[in-house]
Amino acid sequence: MTDRVFDCIIVGAGPSGGSAAYHLAKRGRSTLVLDKATLPRYKPCGGGVAPIVQEWFDFDFSPAISLKIDVTHHTWNNGDPVEVELQTREPIWMVRRDIFDHFLVQQAQRQGAELRDGTLVTGVELGGDGAIVKTKIGEFAGRYLIAADGGRGPLARWLGFAHRQRAIAGALEAEFAIPDQCERRAFFEFGMVRKGYLWNFPKADGYSIGIAAFGDRGSQNLRQTLARYAQSFGVDLATASQAPHPISVWNGNQTLHVKNALLAGEAACVVDPLTAEGIRPSMFSGIKAAEAVDRALAGDLDAIAGYSQTISTEWGTEMIWARRLADLFYRFPRLGYQMGVKRAGATRAIGRILSGEARYSELAQRGLDRLKTALLPGA
Repeated sequence: MTDRVFDCIIVGAGPSGGSAAYHLAKRGRSTLVLDKATLPRYKPCGGGVAPIVQEWFDFDFSPAISLKIDVTHHTWNNGDPVEVELQTREPIWMVRRDIFDHFLVQQAQRQGAELRDGTLVTGVELGGDGAIVKTKIGEFAGRYLIAADGGRGPLARWLGFAHRQRAIAGALEAEFAIPDQCERRAFFEFGMVRKGYLWNFPKADGYSIGIAAFGDRGSQNLRQTLARYAQSFGVDLATASQAPHPISVWNGNQTLHVKNALLAGEAACVVDPLTAEGIRPSMFSGIKAAEAVDRALAGDLDAIAGYSQTISTEWGTEMIWARRLADLFYRFPRLGYQMGVKRAGATRAIGRILSGEARYSELAQRGLDRLKTALLPGA
């Protein structure tokens, strides 16, 4: 199989891998996508997607969207509720990852990308001319490699990224299929879990209910807490399959390349440390990885190294603000709920960030400007 050398091999068929494959194949680069699962495959995920991702592609995502929401409902210890209309330009998408991920890869295939799903990668070797990817069915050669196999995938370790800048959040999710489900609001609960939150995201035919804890996971029974939360919606956690998994959260700028290989998606720890949003940043990193590989194939000697800088500048800078807000909010969650979540303006601001219409830095600057005006009216 090494007789053929692909321009790029992508390991992982999630949002980052699919995005990279589409943009590389569309540029005429020979692209191979490998994934250990057979598509479509179940992936535990709340499934909220910022609609701004539509601007990054020239095809319509509508077939892959389960429904759209523009209302969020918040509680503290299942009480003290507040409901907010987000007032974003476009409602936030709710997707099922088996459908969404497969749809994205199918678009890449239509551009010429090749998919070998059900193919477990067992090793990788980097050399001066490219990469050899070893699998259960043989070896594949590529001039460049994009590791998009998720936060738990082995490629980052095999490639020598022993100490990535990341924080690990614990998550537990369950899917509930409910006939005639038509709820079009997302639910968030902040008081039942320390340094984290619970959510209930609607789909066209059910719920995705989950819990994320950014600290103190060992002293909390996440499964028991999630079960109590699910009961508040009239569903029994015991009737659904449960998927515990860690989340690799951004925790500082870092090197995401080595020789002719790049990390993308959760393998690159791009998850938002405040909201745990992962799909949009994963797609963004996949696109930027594709652009870097395309430039490198065209002879740009600085393209691969430039990828790490691009992610640090265009995503990591925003995550500095997200981290600061997360540290403050999860340190004083009750105060954060009263002074932040319950204020419609603050919740709408986060909604604009989640929809891709605003950036953390912009909102922080507005807050500083308002504070300056209040303290120095003549300034």
